[in-house]
Amino acid sequence: MSNQIVHTISGDLSGISMQGYTIYKGIPYAKPPVGELRWKAPQKLEPWEGVYRAEQFGTTFDQNRPEEGSFYHKEFYWNPDYITPLSEESLYLNIWVPKNLTEKVPVAFWIHGGAFSGGYGHEMEFDGEAYCKKGIILVTINYRLGPLGFLSHPWLSEENEYGRSGNYGILDQITALDWVYENIAAFGGDPTNITIFGQSAGSMSVQTLLSSPLTKGKISRAILQSAGGYQTGIMKDRRLPEAEKIGEELAQLVGANSLEELRAISPKQLNEKAGELFMKYIAKGGLPELPFAPIIDGHVLVEGYTEVVDQGHAPKIPYMIGSTMNDIGCENGEKNKLYEGCINWSLKQEEIGNKPSYVYYFTRQLPGDEKGAFHSAELWYMFGTLSRCWRPLEERDYNLSEQMITYWTNFVKHGNPNSDGLEEWQPCSKDNQYIEEFN
Repeated sequence: MSNQIVHTISGDLSGISMQGYTIYKGIPYAKPPVGELRWKAPQKLEPWEGVYRAEQFGTTFDQNRPEEGSFYHKEFYWNPDYITPLSEESLYLNIWVPKNLTEKVPVAFWIHGGAFSGGYGHEMEFDGEAYCKKGIILVTINYRLGPLGFLSHPWLSEENEYGRSGNYGILDQITALDWVYENIAAFGGDPTNITIFGQSAGSMSVQTLLSSPLTKGKISRAILQSAGGYQTGIMKDRRLPEAEKIGEELAQLVGANSLEELRAISPKQLNEKAGELFMKYIAKGGLPELPFAPIIDGHVLVEGYTEVVDQGHAPKIPYMIGSTMNDIGCENGEKNKLYEGCINWSLKQEEIGNKPSYVYYFTRQLPGDEKGAFHSAELWYMFGTLSRCWRPLEERDYNLSEQMITYWTNFVKHGNPNSDGLEEWQPCSKDNQYIEEFN
């Protein structure tokens, strides 16, 4: 059933009326980045005529899907109800809005993970119903991935008036954030109260947006899940010349001798060869190094991740940050650089004059297999989507989920996860290195 019309600067929209909330699916926020627009900054959308019926999720950005039978396929990508066709024309966002709003409400802006080469904003573990029940609007987005989202190459830098290339996927995220900032009031949201949050590459994206001069004044709070932090060993400061060399390697692999030839190559072929490069870089040992990821280009990023924190250039806003027990690089459950990087982040915030952060550690060993509190295990819980999970979950899992949703949504509202009826989650400070454990 369609709902009332929302007037945005892109045009009029209608969504699907659900019990207690309305969902707007597959809203385009930039021109399709195809043809000559491949490997260009996202372009502003021409306003559409008539009413755009935002009633189905958009396509999924071109990527190598997880292989059937693989761990993550079984976990998040097995249900055809949440799978949409692959396409390069996939710059869409989705909005869940509580009904009967009497005042402007806070907005949670989610950036999905997937090593900057996979994932999408309407995966089965993401949903806004639980957030709407707590009086919050949830936005999820798609952005360009892999070589289509992060390729740097001398040909592209030469073509660009500023002599740079790469970071297209991050520019998409910033364009989506700008769209939300400009339009969310029409849905009943408060543009001065936007929390950005993400997990894995989504968390690295959050830290990139926090580190970028292009998002100034648009972010009220941030949550970094399993990747962001201070000196984690995961956030790599890669500069344009190094990224261009990786781009040249890819161009050779696909047999392109000019930019024109490179632009004519299919996404499938580019992603297949990028997959070979991915395996080569991952095989370097230690924490994974991603061939296609954000870079310091003098525009999106002007300085390195550690430098941004050291210089106090990240916004002085409330932060929540954490990891899981069997996270990247700590599958055996030993506390590693990622775990320590969350504590370091909080102590560094305190040192530079910001409030210390709220740090968590997710340790619930999920039933059904031996993977434990694996990287991204917390997503089912903090989105309240346990009923979609294949695992034999128990009543205590649902209780844990309700507790986490309450903490997360309190933080989105107030910059503080606490409220009556919850165990007090204290900030992690020099004098009290408190960590909230979720089990």
